[in-house]
Order: sequence, then structure tokens, then C-alpha cells
Amino acid sequence: MKRVFLILMIVGLFNSVEQVSAQNVLDGIYEKEHVTNNRPIPYPYIREADVLWAKKVWRIIDLRERINLPLYYPVRPMDDRYSLIDLLIHGIQYEGLTAYSTKHEDEFRVPLTLDQVNAEMGALADTQEIQNVETGLFETKIISGEKRTDEVKQIMVKEIWFFDRNYSKLDVRILGLCPIREFVDNAGGDDEIKRKMVFWVYFNQARDIFARHEVFNPRNDAQRRTFDDIFIKRHFGSYIVREANVYNNRQIDQYAVGMDAMLESERIKNDIATFEHDLWEF
Repeated sequence: MKRVFLILMIVGLFNSVEQVSAQNVLDGIYEKEHVTNNRPIPYPYIREADVLWAKKVWRIIDLRERINLPLYYPVRPMDDRYSLIDLLIHGIQYEGLTAYSTKHEDEFRVPLTLDQVNAEMGALADTQEIQNVETGLFETKIISGEKRTDEVKQIMVKEIWFFDRNYSKLDVRILGLCPIREFVDNAGGDDEIKRKMVFWVYFNQARDIFARHEVFNPRNDAQRRTFDDIFIKRHFGSYIVREANVYNNRQIDQYAVGMDAMLESERIKNDIATFEHDLWEF
């Protein structure tokens, strides 16, 4: 009996050693603690009386531009890194991040469930006839679809520019982010590429998860920025597609096309910069 008990103790000791050694495997030379314990720097308080001027604009971040590639890759989570859309999906599924419907404009009114988000991402369930190996009969089974996160090629950003007389500066606050899918709808019988706004997320709610996940730095793997750094420090390329206006906040492409649309986008950007410039005398 004592011999059996001794053998069991030795086996248990070996198993515990193997588990500890497996847990201590590092894909690097140190445990990363700085970014994982990071918290976003809160915005300074703003009084309504201090805001002399404000303009709400919408802009597009094209993830295919070179400066924006760190937001698009990796297309699958790897090396403790997520793409922007994978991180948003992860936050919605596991960290309580709320997704809002795009069918009610962009005012964060109607929350979406996880199943609705998956459906918007192309993960639609499908029924297929699968042959049973044992009986040889075909059985109808429901197969869950796969989220096509690599189809998200653009991000719409809703933001507001304002002049704060308390700090005497022009500042900007991002209000929301909306992934945009580009895909071919095979059910329609054509090869036309379609664009679809998937869901909105409130940026302030997403800042906590953004601050705890890093973005690839091609110059130094030990000094990686976070997603929060990317957005707060404006390290992305974009162009304006809409400004707040009396015509139901219509987009530029509803009244201008081609070169005229590009010039209109530049006009809005220049108007914002010119407003601040005109406040000062030299």
C-alpha cells in the first residue's frame, strides 16, 4: 500500500513539474507587463461655456494605406497582437464593449447582440446535407458561418473639432468608430463589390481595451504603441467624407463626385485650420 502511495506521489510530482514548465514558456525574453497594465489617460474636463466653436465631421481611414497597415494586420490574432477589427470583436464578445446598429444613423441608440454582430460580419449560419459515415444517409446540419474580418478595409471615424478658450487651443475628440466591409455578394449573382457599415462603437468605452493592446512597430519591437496612442496622437491617414450640415448631415458623395469631392474634402479640412489661424493676430 505504501509503495502504491509513493508511486502516485511521484507521478503527481512529475505532472505538476510539466504543468509549471509549460506555463513558464515565453515567446520572448521577458513577460510583457507595461502595455497589459496600461490605462488610458483621461481627457481634461471641458465646460460648455468654454467651447466657442465646434464642428462635427466624419472621416474614412483606409486600412490599405501604408501608414494604416498596423491597424489591418495581422488578419488573425498572433504574437499577442490583434488587428483593429479583431480587437473590437474580442471586446464585444469578452469585455463588455457595446456595438450599436448602423441602421439608426450614428447616434449610439440601438445596441446589437453578439449574434447580430456576427451576422453583420458575414458569419451567417447555413444548412448543408452531410453524409453520415455510419449509416450512409444524408443528414441536414446547421453549420455556423465564419466572421470575415479580413473584409474590413475601411474605418469610419466620427469626431468633433472644437476651440477651447480655457486652454486657448483647437482640439479634437473622437466620438465613434465604424468598420466598413468590402465584399462580393455571391447570392446576388454578380461580382460587384459592395460596401457595408457593420456597427458603431463608442470610442470612450473602447479606450480601455485599446490602451491594453499594442500595435506593431517596424522599427523596434520593444517600443510598441497602443491602439489608444494611434488614435489620440493621430498616427493614421484619413480623408473627410462628411460634415454636420442642414441637409440631414448628407455625405460629400451625395452632391459632389470625382475631383470635386476631393476638393470639397480639402475645403472642410482647411476651414477648420483657418478658423484657428484667424483667431490670432501676428
